[in-house]
Amino acid sequence: MSDQIPVVEAFRVMAANKSLSDSELHDLIRDGIHAALARRFGGPVEAEIEILPEGDIKIVVLKEVVETVEDPAREIPLEEARWDDPDFQVGDLLEIPVAFTDFGRNAVMAAKQRIIQRVREGERDRIREQFSGMVGDLVSGEVQAIERGKIVVMLNRVREAEAVIPWREQNPRERFRQGETIRAVLAKLEETPRGPRLILSRADPLFVKALFAIEVPEIYQGIVEIKEIVREAGGRTKVAVSSRDDSVDPVGACVGLKGSRVQAVVSELSGERIDIVPWHPDPEIFARRALAPARVSKVISDSERHVITAIVDEDQLSLAIGRNGQNVRLASQLIGWQIDLYSSRDWLSRGAESSLFGGGDEYEVSDFPLSELEDIQATTLAALQAAGINTFFDVLDMDRDDFLQVPGIGEEDAAVLLALIDELTVEEEVPEGAPPAGAAKAASAAPTPEEATDGGDAAADDGESQAAEASEAADAEGSEEAEPVATAVAEVEPTEDADEDADTTVAS
Repeated sequence: MSDQIPVVEAFRVMAANKSLSDSELHDLIRDGIHAALARRFGGPVEAEIEILPEGDIKIVVLKEVVETVEDPAREIPLEEARWDDPDFQVGDLLEIPVAFTDFGRNAVMAAKQRIIQRVREGERDRIREQFSGMVGDLVSGEVQAIERGKIVVMLNRVREAEAVIPWREQNPRERFRQGETIRAVLAKLEETPRGPRLILSRADPLFVKALFAIEVPEIYQGIVEIKEIVREAGGRTKVAVSSRDDSVDPVGACVGLKGSRVQAVVSELSGERIDIVPWHPDPEIFARRALAPARVSKVISDSERHVITAIVDEDQLSLAIGRNGQNVRLASQLIGWQIDLYSSRDWLSRGAESSLFGGGDEYEVSDFPLSELEDIQATTLAALQAAGINTFFDVLDMDRDDFLQVPGIGEEDAAVLLALIDELTVEEEVPEGAPPAGAAKAASAAPTPEEATDGGDAAADDGESQAAEASEAADAEGSEEAEPVATAVAEVEPTEDADEDADTTVAS
């Protein structure tokens, strides 16, 4: 048997490790032999290369017979061609058989390098083709190494692919060791000089979404849809779900029997808290649910500015805010609106009883530019504008000393401004025995020092009684506008810094 067979067998073993077919292997061998022939003959040549089933390789180089040689690699002079056969004419092709064993070491190395290069290019093309449409999908593998905080992963599907989890894409709760099995979501496909690199993530919200798709058959089938999902890795995740089938409860489907489904996701996330809330197109109702596990007494929306004002009872304020403001921050990201959170006592102290309970006289409270006040002289107005004071709300809480600190404002100007404020914020006198008005005519009407001294204690008592009434009225009104919020605690060992809310909250 020829000496070529061990070479072909060596190439075949290498191709088997790279998952190449016989046809692909033969193409690679032909390409490598062409590279070796080009090195031997001094340039690209015309050659016929045949790989026989038994492993032999037949190589024939074709050269054109010419009078004057311009390309030695492809042409041969007529006189030299007639050494083999006197009948050769200009334009004929001379077949020169080449034995594989005639290749020198450099030619064989060139063939080998060319084959390896083609194999790598094929691997890179397959990785691009296979993973280009998998962004957001879950992949699994084995931790191969940890380099400067970066986790290098050997994927089960394509072991040749370069996959890494950067430090910013890791969950701070987790620590992995070499050889451990790991799952992550494909965040993006990055091109590098060495080929495509797969950037994986365990901190992206898509990772939680992919885990729910595995654990919840209704999500995989498209019956339940994850409308919105926001996350702070290692802390809390909020998921808004909806159902295409009225007979399927989206929250119950995600939680599972006795919390088995969500418990599996929580375990994969190392005990991270998960809030599952039903999605709603109405931003006010959606905001109530998004602030779970806190119960919201009242919400007021401003559609022009995309701002939600949420009022909660005093005992619910810490739950609504969350640790370092995490709960209200994630709720705002979930609904896509800004959420301004107030306790019922703070909201009452701002003179907003009518907005909270819907009773009493209502007054339109709006800001306006100081230029609309005719009593302010032009020089005074210019001085205020130069100091950044342009509207009535800007001067509402200023006293005489504040005005005098503004360049260009004198004693007379300060007196005129204070008189205007008193005139525009004066409260209507209420006859003795009549019920008090619900709100002042203008915003932030402040009592005089004498009134504050004489009636401070009584006002405090009245404020507490009004806050209690506010809670009852808000609870009654909230029960009509939104469904009650149920809280379920997942069976996860609490951490040392666990706050008052549960690891898993389900709002319905």
